[in-house]
Amino acid sequence: QVQLVESGGGLVQPGGSLRLSCAASGSIFSIVDMGWYRQSPGKERVLIARFNSGGSTNYADSVKGRFTISRDNAKNTVYLQMNKLKPEDTAVYYCNAVPPMDHLISWGQGTQVTVSS
Repeated sequence: QVQLVESGGGLVQPGGSLRLSCAASGSIFSIVDMGWYRQSPGKERVLIARFNSGGSTNYADSVKGRFTISRDNAKNTVYLQMNKLKPEDTAVYYCNAVPPMDHLISWGQGTQVTVSS
């Protein structure tokens, strides 16, 4: 099973930026569409950014214009550039396939992002 490791989270002030990384243990980007999810306390995990077949991207309205998903196929790594962060962006961030494929790719531990002054 492919393992995912997210990193890059931390504490940032409102208006600040962070860049998250997600490294996969195998070359899966050619066979699955990858995305970033987040889960806030007491809420379900939701998809916020994704690649589509062909390489186009989609974003949830809540992050559109502020977040950018990118990838480096050679490094088996997906990134999430987050700008103009807001307190409501506070969550644990995960990457995974879209839709998730539990039989093929394990969820990582996620990376905590806290936006607070």
